Amino acid sequence: MTKDKTTKDMADSVNEREIVLDILLELNRPEAMSHLVIGAALKKYQYLLKHQRSFITRLAQGTLERRIELDYIINQYSKTPVRKMKPLIRSLLEMSVYQLKYMDNVPVSAVCNEAVKLAGKRHFVNLKGFVNGVLRNIARNDCACEYPDQKKEPVKYLSVRYSMPEELVERWLNDYGEETTEKMLADFLEEKPVTVRCRTYLNSVDKICESLKNQGVKVEQAPYLPYAKRISGYNHILALDAFIQGKIQVQDVSSMLVAEIADPQKGDYVIDMCAAPGGKSLHVADKMGDYGTVDARDISQYKVDMIEENIHRTDCINVQAHVMDATVFDADSELKADVVLADVPCSGYGVIGKKPEIKYRVTAQKQEEIVILQRTILDNAAEYVKPGGVLVFSTCTIAKEENEENMLWFMNNHPFKLESIDPYLPEELHSETTALGYLQLLPGVHKTDGFFIAKFRRK
Repeated sequence: MTKDKTTKDMADSVNEREIVLDILLELNRPEAMSHLVIGAALKKYQYLLKHQRSFITRLAQGTLERRIELDYIINQYSKTPVRKMKPLIRSLLEMSVYQLKYMDNVPVSAVCNEAVKLAGKRHFVNLKGFVNGVLRNIARNDCACEYPDQKKEPVKYLSVRYSMPEELVERWLNDYGEETTEKMLADFLEEKPVTVRCRTYLNSVDKICESLKNQGVKVEQAPYLPYAKRISGYNHILALDAFIQGKIQVQDVSSMLVAEIADPQKGDYVIDMCAAPGGKSLHVADKMGDYGTVDARDISQYKVDMIEENIHRTDCINVQAHVMDATVFDADSELKADVVLADVPCSGYGVIGKKPEIKYRVTAQKQEEIVILQRTILDNAAEYVKPGGVLVFSTCTIAKEENEENMLWFMNNHPFKLESIDPYLPEELHSETTALGYLQLLPGVHKTDGFFIAKFRRK
């Protein structure tokens, strides 16, 4: 028997829907992260064929993204509300309704029959009839349901239509208005291609793109930066020569802008306080060539291992990774750094499109705790910057209390001033705020994740 035939036989024996069901149940855990859980599942079944991996990824991500809308539809056809269902039955119905509504090439019979089989297999034989009845009824009516009235209940309408908790919808309507909010909500549900940074320090962009295309990868230009590319059509990034050889780094354009704005000089000593997985550290190092040092820090050995993995893969000689808690002051670093990057922990609202679980875990208490945590880190960061040195503060959120409000708090409490970032940005991103020294990127408005960057110089 050939290796290819063995792999195909193994792939054929796998029930993709059962894998998705397990992923969704795992994501019910409060701290579980979708990209890690889905990644672990695909690694476990790495022999799966490309179309199987795509099906699992889309169904798991799509169900998680659309959960509020899916529950809303199910509730209109089920006598038992979803909040009273067993977690497995709820997840099974959600993923099935997602297939019926959003996956046109999947036959209705396959969706319903597989759901019933899985209910029985997972010891819910007595609920097979319930699952079948609800799904057949929804399919018969083509997933039709009565959505909230947009004029009478705008918050509820936007919440259901775009599967976003009402608390967040209300917050963004107040902060950004209806038009911008709806643009952001729509963008969160758009499929996100993988963006990579071509490492131009030792390679040409053209040669890197040629290598990718030779392996069947579709390469498109990403916005704002010439060395940023969007890639698709491949099975696994770990199999791409350009990745193996360290010529590309997975990174969103918004994150790449941090290194541009930091503008490190050859020979600089740079501290990256919350560095994992190391994208910004490596970018800064590349901009300095083989000169200077980037001190890439993070709170745990697990996170530092991620940084070191990228250091080794890229053969980057001027990045050192250390386990260090950013909330604990490091006296040895006082007034030592030419540049400090403080990409602080945040609510993550700007990357909901890639990590949809974030939106379901919002609480007022968590929000307050995050702001305090950020200020603690910024207090320490300020002390590490030399006189005349630079501090770049960034987050991947769109929450004003974490961004603009913390920026103002910082300036009121430390001897720093904002510095224009226009020289480092493409013209289309120039605005009144970038002339002052900060940039708020919004999903659906800009062509990136939601992201905030402010540049300070020590007086």
